[in-house]
Amino acid sequence: MKRYKRIVVLLVVLVAACIATFAVSRYQEYKEEIANSDEVILEIDPDSVTTLSWTIEDETLAFHKDESWLYDEDEAFPVDDEKITDLLSQFSEFGVSFIIENVEDYGQYGLDDPECTIDLATADQTYQIKLGNFSQMDEQRYVDIGDGNVYLVATDPMDAFDVELSDLILDDEIPSFDQVSHITFAGAESYTVTYEEDSGKSYSADDVYFNQEGNPLDTSLVESYLSNITNADLSEYVTYNATAEDLENYGMNDPELTVTVDYSYTNEDEEEVSDTFVVSIARAPDDRATLETAEADDEDDEDTDDTEDITAYLRVGESQIIYKLSGDDFTAMMDASYDSLRHQQVFWGDFEDVTQVDITLEGESHSITSTVKDDERVYSYNDAEIDLTDFTDALEALTADSFTKEAATGQEEISLTLHLDNEDYPTVTIRITRYDGELCLVEVDGESVSLVSRSEAMDVVEAVQSIVLGQNS
Repeated sequence: MKRYKRIVVLLVVLVAACIATFAVSRYQEYKEEIANSDEVILEIDPDSVTTLSWTIEDETLAFHKDESWLYDEDEAFPVDDEKITDLLSQFSEFGVSFIIENVEDYGQYGLDDPECTIDLATADQTYQIKLGNFSQMDEQRYVDIGDGNVYLVATDPMDAFDVELSDLILDDEIPSFDQVSHITFAGAESYTVTYEEDSGKSYSADDVYFNQEGNPLDTSLVESYLSNITNADLSEYVTYNATAEDLENYGMNDPELTVTVDYSYTNEDEEEVSDTFVVSIARAPDDRATLETAEADDEDDEDTDDTEDITAYLRVGESQIIYKLSGDDFTAMMDASYDSLRHQQVFWGDFEDVTQVDITLEGESHSITSTVKDDERVYSYNDAEIDLTDFTDALEALTADSFTKEAATGQEEISLTLHLDNEDYPTVTIRITRYDGELCLVEVDGESVSLVSRSEAMDVVEAVQSIVLGQNS
């Protein structure tokens, strides 16, 4: 009987404990009730903020405003004002999705030891914004602004504030070069490129860039080179306040190549503005000497790809910032010679402008003529219409393996005289002679121009033989 009474007492105590626990939980639920909210909890004009700092994992970045934004630890650091404004703009109308009122335990939201603490001030007020954990239910960030509540926000400020100092630098701007008038190379290359439309210096209307001798460059190669400058990766700098010693250490007192681009663009007021952009690239003097020796040792090794071994630097104009340049970017920008930017094809004109082709092959002469029918040029050999696709494809594929001034001494493989519908260039004569087992030499209008693959040259010969033999069979 006594045992039964003890069991009853224990059951009563247990029920009382459960009731108490339930009551406490209901009380806590009442005290910290979560409710949907579309409230805007902060409205801070970014232009009114005078100081800004934030701490993430014991790392603090702090800035103050004196007309423009300055880095507290070193005012020489070039701060990008727009990037700071972008950070502050999140709080110009900072809205929430949930509100938790009457909070007593901030620890359960990760706000007793926040992941990020943001402090900012205007002339009239200071603010502290703490970023806690993510909610397990919807992966939104808990936020505390010091008003006794905790908020859940769909737009997480940490996405913007989790940056390094280098992310906030006012980088030098490299333009897109809408319209270029001149490109001047100094250093490893020394010549000037001029933009001229309708110059009469080339048989191709697409040629608008010429060197100082008036020789045409390949427009696509020139524009690709300018694009390499525009798209150079400037994400890593080695100094933002270069001294004379820095300029010497990074090779900028004697750059390997300096490129000056005179260009114009249309501004927001639809006005044409002329400007000049200067960029210098170099390797450090010690690296330059070492790598030049290595390059000389490897010059015959076509499989050598040592761009990853190159440590190079870039400077825009007289900027105090010196950037680290990747080996690929450095190699692309150094590849600025006339031979690199000139036409690689032996004939780069539009074949629609070719009215006749005179051919000398194996001591015999042949002519391909043309007429225009229905606005299309039709070609004939021995008065019979022919398909020139194989011939034009082979001629288009005939490209320089290297350029040379070496005189032709080998046996002639084929000679072509192209008659053009062009007052300035009525004809272009291409002569191909044997050079060795792998290469042929090409002369254009009596001057040696390039060495080409023998197999490519034989494709031209075979295309002509197919036309001649096909008509004679």
